[in-house]
Amino acid sequence: MLRLFIGIPMPEMVVERLSALASGLPGARWVPPENYHLTLRFVGEVDEGTAHDVDEALDYVTGPAFPVALSGLGCFGRGHRQHALWAGVAPADALHHLRDKVESALVRAGLPAEERKFSPHVTLAYLSDTPETRLATYMGANGLFQAGPFTVDRYCLYESVPGRSGPSYHILQEYPLGGWQPD
Repeated sequence: MLRLFIGIPMPEMVVERLSALASGLPGARWVPPENYHLTLRFVGEVDEGTAHDVDEALDYVTGPAFPVALSGLGCFGRGHRQHALWAGVAPADALHHLRDKVESALVRAGLPAEERKFSPHVTLAYLSDTPETRLATYMGANGLFQAGPFTVDRYCLYESVPGRSGPSYHILQEYPLGGWQPD
């Protein structure tokens, strides 16, 4: 069985900016910089035949390259139950359009439709027993984070491989997007 997701890798200059945020928060298990990505669709555990069908379906998802910028920080969860710290994505119609095309291709390939609302972000850390006051201080100091814009010129099929210190993500296939030229 393979644990798969579709995502957009972060360029090196964005990885460096995100990495600079990875300290000063007790109870945070920081995502390794090589794992930074923007998830378009989580697939989950599938057999090799289904993985092949997913790859084949994604081969038909094309579109132009487009700009994206990261903007702000946030958390999933509420109050003392906040469990993930993330960098947000500035509004980008092209990103949502790509995500919708990926979703349609996966449904045509036989996967169930994603029921969760698409909330584009880059996960920075998983939180466990992080004091609310420390999280508030961290967010006050870093909450206005900005990075980019950068050009999204491809998206990727990733495999998530469990490990002792957390999962590692491996790109199985890249799908190029067409040329975009800034004005």
